[in-house]
Amino acid sequence: MMDKPSIIVRTTQNKLIREEKLINAGVLIAGDSPAGSDMAFTHSVLCQVGLPRSKVEGREFLRRSGEAWLNIQAGVIDEGNGPVFQPIPYGAMPRLALAHISTYAKRNNTRVVPVGDSANEFLRLLGYPTSGGKRGSHITLRKQMHALAACRLQLGFKGRTFNGQPVEQFDSWSPCENLYQKAIWPGQVTLSSSFFDEIIAHGVPLDNRAMHNLKGSSLALDIYAWLAYRLYRIEGRQVMLHWKPIRDQFAHEYLGKNANRDFRHSFLTGLKSVMLFYPKANVEVVDSGLILRKSPPPIKMKD
Repeated sequence: MMDKPSIIVRTTQNKLIREEKLINAGVLIAGDSPAGSDMAFTHSVLCQVGLPRSKVEGREFLRRSGEAWLNIQAGVIDEGNGPVFQPIPYGAMPRLALAHISTYAKRNNTRVVPVGDSANEFLRLLGYPTSGGKRGSHITLRKQMHALAACRLQLGFKGRTFNGQPVEQFDSWSPCENLYQKAIWPGQVTLSSSFFDEIIAHGVPLDNRAMHNLKGSSLALDIYAWLAYRLYRIEGRQVMLHWKPIRDQFAHEYLGKNANRDFRHSFLTGLKSVMLFYPKANVEVVDSGLILRKSPPPIKMKD
């Protein structure tokens, strides 16, 4: 059995390798202005209140930030032998999948979105490695896509509420030994007309390259989307945010006696990664929280 010091050394080495990869990727992206294909879109409310980052017990989840809120309810999907209760989607994968689907729909003005010829191809589109037999990624993709396709979503902001399901039609697929088999992969997703209209009207442009590089942390993805939406809209000299409202917005998943400390550490770690891909974000960390100042968005807004 491997002793504890060896585990610590290996963990530290892996962390340093990940950090070096993020730094190198950030440098490359900073020196290469985004092309049209680098643009991704996420609903403006989802930039302020993200999906759950970890598994949710129960069948409903509510997150709120100021005047924006999200309520998501687990649904049911037919997996080939009748209805199966699905969990609430969570983690990085449904965030990236929903952004990819929303982006294609908005860019091509269509509710019918192709998702590749296989699970392996869709993983590639989301920025996940497809070599080395990543069976765990395929299993996660299947579970999260079924959960996303089945869920009911409510998005609220300043007295206006969207009620509906993002996905109108999605053909489920069953586990198979051959993960590349095309016959079991649905090939396309059909968005509901109401959610499609929401994305057309309220889609916020993000840098897809940054999202793919931040996929290792749902919290980092949420911080990136939040800053991309928030900083551009600041009026006045600056905005001071204390740790309590920041924790209220992001920290549902942090529990226990050290929840505040654990959240702050994770948030600052995620912010450090985000700044590699959004270097123009004018954010200052102080003891009491964050100072936000107006900054250009990562993707230039259309006039």
